[in-house]
Amino acid sequence: MVSFYELKAPQLKGEFDFSQLKGKVVLIVNTASKCGFTPQFEGLEKLYNKYKDQGFIILGFPSNQFAHQDPEDDESIGSFCVKNYGVSFPIMAKSDVNGKNANEVFKFLKHERPGFFGTEGIKWNFTKFLVDREGKVVERFSPTTTPDSIASHVEKLL
Repeated sequence: MVSFYELKAPQLKGEFDFSQLKGKVVLIVNTASKCGFTPQFEGLEKLYNKYKDQGFIILGFPSNQFAHQDPEDDESIGSFCVKNYGVSFPIMAKSDVNGKNANEVFKFLKHERPGFFGTEGIKWNFTKFLVDREGKVVERFSPTTTPDSIASHVEKLL
């Protein structure tokens, strides 16, 4: 299996190369614009702004796999995140996080940090994965885990 730093993901424009994340603490979140958890964008942006100068980054991965809660195109999703929540962290192109068409990032994350009872599937929008400065997936958080409650986990890794 590839390492975390060998991964790539399509962005709204171009491709995001994970090699640029070496030495950073990374929080990866599968997002949706029309979900009950969508207001977490605000908390994620606050978390990002608080720690970004210390080597922390958040990557948002929109997905329409859960109750079709992100039906718009990539550009509309990006605009929504900026306009409604002031999101300044990178938002990737919309992709699947489960199934045979799941993007390689989520295949990697789910393999490295399975959920309850060893299940690898993502259950809902706003599942979060925390990756340390060495590219090791150290935590998996449920959609109900707020960005504010993740801050102490981020601090330990910085």
